[in-house]
Amino acid sequence: MDTDVVVIGAGAVGLAVAAEFARSGHDVIVLEAADGIGTGTSSRNSEVIHGGMYYPTGSLRHRMCVEGRRKLYAYLQTRGVPHMKRGKLIVATSEKETAKIEGIHATGLTNGVEALEMVSGATAMAWEPNLHCTAALWSPETGIVDSHSYMLALQGEIEDHGGLIAFETPVTRIEPVSGGFKVYTGGAEPSSIECRRVVNSAGLGAHGLLRAIEGYPAAHIPKFVLAKGNYFGCSGKQAFTRLIYPAPVEGGLGVHVTLDLAGRMKFGPDVEWLTNNDPTSVDYTVDPKRSESFYDAIRRYWPGLPDGAITPDYSGCRPKLSGPGEPAADFRIDGPELHGIAGLVNLLGIESPGLTSSLAIAEDVRRKLAN
Repeated sequence: MDTDVVVIGAGAVGLAVAAEFARSGHDVIVLEAADGIGTGTSSRNSEVIHGGMYYPTGSLRHRMCVEGRRKLYAYLQTRGVPHMKRGKLIVATSEKETAKIEGIHATGLTNGVEALEMVSGATAMAWEPNLHCTAALWSPETGIVDSHSYMLALQGEIEDHGGLIAFETPVTRIEPVSGGFKVYTGGAEPSSIECRRVVNSAGLGAHGLLRAIEGYPAAHIPKFVLAKGNYFGCSGKQAFTRLIYPAPVEGGLGVHVTLDLAGRMKFGPDVEWLTNNDPTSVDYTVDPKRSESFYDAIRRYWPGLPDGAITPDYSGCRPKLSGPGEPAADFRIDGPELHGIAGLVNLLGIESPGLTSSLAIAEDVRRKLAN
């Protein structure tokens, strides 16, 4: 065998998986189709460290998020990666929304999310004078992170332990062989690598890669839907010191205010369901006309948002396993116990809170492939 573990995809989760194996003494090679780390979903998100209060109790999204958040803060602190616990207010602007965030509060407490607190609208507006709300859920454990610095730290750890990352090396086929796999790659110099274990962490491309695995059971290939999320930047002075989230909407957490480490405000993402499920065909251009719905959404909790203050910024895309009108699907960490192929784990539907969950997902994958 050329190596012990091949990880496909050098986003936040793939790098976390590779680092987990590398620090555990395994030889690791990461195969990445792009020319650098974190060029897909990992570079097109809100960079928020989530608390874990939204997700059904006992789901992978719940367990990976809460455990992953604790691990992530410790890792960022140890490695000196820029981050900040800004805290988050989830705000209600009606009785119906108040009931919804009270439900989130209850779920969060059951999920073990620390220090959650319901506060009155008056209290929240005293904390954030530009805010309008009737009630709010305060989550002090929510934070922000420089996601690229985090991924650089993971890359450094992989390389420090002797691991390799091969860029511009797309995987074209995976063939199970005696004792492991033969992984075929394309690019400028097509080749193949033999390994004992394969982790498919290809993000938007992970679902398509299932069909490149010889003998993979079709019954375990789930539905796949793409949802684009658009972000708008904001000119002018910083209006909030905390992250501000509305009550959640179908497919996402609503158009929220996040702050980067420099205090720059951005709004988003919205949810734009795509009719084409080919990740290579996604147009990441932000349509300026979408600003109309953004103004409407934001002014529900920030009525003083000036006209002309927001401008198209960037967009991302979520690999979803459920579509519009359906309950939100859970993460899938599909190991041999499901599909029957020893040494293989597929990470599917790893959208939000994937960044927060990355270190916990990595540990779970290593446990699944321990034998």
